[in-house]
This record gives sequence, C-alpha cells and structure tokens, in this order.
Amino acid sequence: MSPSGKRIFLASAFAVAGLSHAAVAQQSEMLRVYMDQARVLKLDRPVSKVIIGNAKVADATVADPKTIVLTGRSFGSTNLVLLDSDGNAILDESILVSIDEANTVRVFRQTERTVLSCTPNCEQHSAPSNETSAAAAN
Repeated sequence: MSPSGKRIFLASAFAVAGLSHAAVAQQSEMLRVYMDQARVLKLDRPVSKVIIGNAKVADATVADPKTIVLTGRSFGSTNLVLLDSDGNAILDESILVSIDEANTVRVFRQTERTVLSCTPNCEQHSAPSNETSAAAAN
C-alpha cells in the first residue's frame, strides 16, 4: 500500500472509531430498561403528565406523584417526557429497551436465530412481535 493509501486508510479507521465512540456514548446516556422488567424512577418534584413516544416499546406508570415505574415492552428505543403541573419538563430522556443478556444463549441455524434465557434452566426467550411475524413470513 502506498503512503497516501495508508493515510487514507488510517483516517477512515479513526473516523469509524469516532462514530462508534459517539454511538456508545449516546447509548450510555439513554435510560436502559430490560424487556418485560420494570425500573423505578424517583423524581425530585411531582409529575402531572407522562408521555411515552412509542407505547409498544415501553410503558410508564405513576406509582405516586414522585415515583414512575418504567416497563420495557419490546425491543427498541423511544422517549419519555415527564411534565409538572405548570407544563415544565421534569425529564426528557431516550429509552433503550433490550434483553438482559447476562444469562442468555443464542443458537444460530442458517438464517434462524433463537435466544434462550438460562436462569437457571434454559427456555426460549419471547420474541418481539415484528421478529415473530418476519420469521413466519419466511
């Protein structure tokens, strides 16, 4: 490879690394919730209105005026907006819903993928509706 080719390759590699770092930083700033699990959010002032961008991805329930329970419904991302009684934003955050991969095993058979939750016995993890319908269409 010529010296100019090496410079272009290195510049491209650094640009891709920078984009990857930005994507990781953005994900770490998101509220993370596991599918079919709840996360409690404690607030410093009472909430009056709760808005979820996509209710198919996550659900928010008011436990009391200063406590919100956020539940992951399906894989994906959405946002959560909490407003006080004056309409001021208490919270405006992105939410990422994923599975708890700590105790999972993935089985690949050609183009088919199965995820097993192993806590302590392995059982097939429930697939999101769009993944199930896509598999049925094939």
